[in-house]
Amino acid sequence: MAGGAAPAKAEEPAPHPPKDQLPNVAYCITSPPQWHEAILLGFQHYLVMLGTTVIIPTALVPQMGGGNEEKAKVIQTLLFVAGINTLLQTLFGTRLPAVIGGSYTFVAATISIILSDRFNDTADPIERFKKTMRAIQGALIVASTLQIVLGFSGLWRNVTRFLSPLSAVPLIALAGFGLYEFGFPGVAKCIEIGLPQLVIIVFFSQYLSHLIHRGKHVFERFAVIFSVVIVWIYAHLLTVGGAYDDKPPKTQASCRTDRAGLIDGAPWIRVPYPFQWGAPSFDAGEAFAMMVTSFVALVESTGGFIAVSRYASATYVPSSIISRGIGWQGIGILISGVFGTVTGSSVSIENAGLLALTRVGSRRVVQISAGFMIFFSILGKFGAVFASIPAPIVAALYCLFFAYVGSVGLSFLQFCNLNSFRTKFILGFSIFLGLSIPQYFNEYTAMKGYGPVHSGGRWFNDMINVPFSSEAFVAGLLAYFLDNTIHKKDGSIRKDRGKHWWDKFRSFKTDTRSEEFYSLPFNLNKYFPSV
Repeated sequence: MAGGAAPAKAEEPAPHPPKDQLPNVAYCITSPPQWHEAILLGFQHYLVMLGTTVIIPTALVPQMGGGNEEKAKVIQTLLFVAGINTLLQTLFGTRLPAVIGGSYTFVAATISIILSDRFNDTADPIERFKKTMRAIQGALIVASTLQIVLGFSGLWRNVTRFLSPLSAVPLIALAGFGLYEFGFPGVAKCIEIGLPQLVIIVFFSQYLSHLIHRGKHVFERFAVIFSVVIVWIYAHLLTVGGAYDDKPPKTQASCRTDRAGLIDGAPWIRVPYPFQWGAPSFDAGEAFAMMVTSFVALVESTGGFIAVSRYASATYVPSSIISRGIGWQGIGILISGVFGTVTGSSVSIENAGLLALTRVGSRRVVQISAGFMIFFSILGKFGAVFASIPAPIVAALYCLFFAYVGSVGLSFLQFCNLNSFRTKFILGFSIFLGLSIPQYFNEYTAMKGYGPVHSGGRWFNDMINVPFSSEAFVAGLLAYFLDNTIHKKDGSIRKDRGKHWWDKFRSFKTDTRSEEFYSLPFNLNKYFPSV
């Protein structure tokens, strides 16, 4: 070769480097947007959390014997308590921008209480509603002690310190993907409303912001408000135009905008107060079943906290902070039991997904949304207007938000060695069984009317059936066990499972970024120290 020069070696493509904090987030935890933008973003969080807040009481209150008035009051109470719990969590708990709202996890245990034989001798439906509510309150109050003790004692810290990116992937991924049954099946209940909502929000958030350069962040950050308003008006025009007049009652309930009954049943002004349904009643079996349910919610919320921290561009949540957040979530369940909300509290997965859609992880925005929750829970008629959004619109939003949370779980694979057969086995086996086992339990329940474990004690059945019906719980438990037992003593395993990335954040006091994100405000650390 002329000149003896060696040929230039082609540059090999390098993989994307792992990132401790998610880049391209517009506002992280401690950097709030301007007030006018923060208020609109907070209102958007309020709209998103309304779905679960309305769906759960709408499904449970009629079974308890309540009518539209009782349903509206329970929704008001659940909204009021969600606002309080969100403020407590953002001020004293993890201090992450996490909305703490009603949880689907508690529904199965609640239905068991509703179907209890001891309420059959009550002829008056309103009295039966109150008796059932008081029994649910008692079970929730007892169940709250589990999370309070595990959280504030530091026991949950000792569990989560063995959590690695590898074992967190199935937990967080199925905390989002595992809720697929609330997505498109809900959209399909009224496809002419749900599908346009799904298409429009994807267009506004993913396409329009790139087609229009001036003010593109407006469409990206407020896609929920724009799309919901457009489709809601369209749905209302279909309703008043008589499109559903001759349709079956089930179709009308899903599609019409005037069938919720909340506006007529809600009072103009009402402040929820403790023990508004009477003194709680206690049953040992129901309390134990609810405690197991509370533990399932605890595991799911652990994944929720990690997902929220990622989308808020925070560092990994130290074990002590997760434990502190679980303790305050237990207090939230206690408040739910005291006020009577029909269900317990946990991290709102849909609001975690909204953080990703808007790329705004500001703590102040979520605190403003908590203010909207409390405000509209007191002004019942005004709050009922927004609570009357048709369910297919909500389900379309769920499709986007649950997908975002599931994908952030998968993103933790960047810290793991994907060329390791150990990694492949733990990942694939835990995700597969995390989907397969709950599918078996849910199919069995749908066919038989009861779960695979069916004994004379309904509370005992729930203690087994509820945990194994949760995709996130099964997958997270399997991955945690396998990751901490298979060849763990091998020195190379620590890097394969990504543990070396998270160990540097084990104590937030040794990392200035973590201390900035998670320290308690107003010099209250001496009163509420990290456990």
